[in-house]
Amino acid sequence: MSASVANGAGSFFGSYGILILALVAMFAIMIIPQRRKDKKIREMLDSLKPGDRVRTIGGIYGTISSIKDEVVVLAVGPDKVKLVFARGAISQVEDAGVENTLEDGIKESK
Repeated sequence: MSASVANGAGSFFGSYGILILALVAMFAIMIIPQRRKDKKIREMLDSLKPGDRVRTIGGIYGTISSIKDEVVVLAVGPDKVKLVFARGAISQVEDAGVENTLEDGIKESK
């Protein structure tokens, strides 16, 4: 009788073992890359400094004029209007001077 019980238990774990393995694989495929992305964003936000050209999550381009804790003040547009954002609202640090191309377009249209 004990052999049939062991056989039943082995078949139970064998059939559910594949399901458990699939769940672990899904975790690895979905969660691990998201953690890497979150870490990269956190590092970018921690490395912000005055003078960086950035884009907000709302699509506003500006230059950081000051940072204090979780508050970032951006100078935006040709008139350097000051806008206040949460640090988490910064989407990315820009390499090219988007503001410069916008200012050129504004000057040309006048």
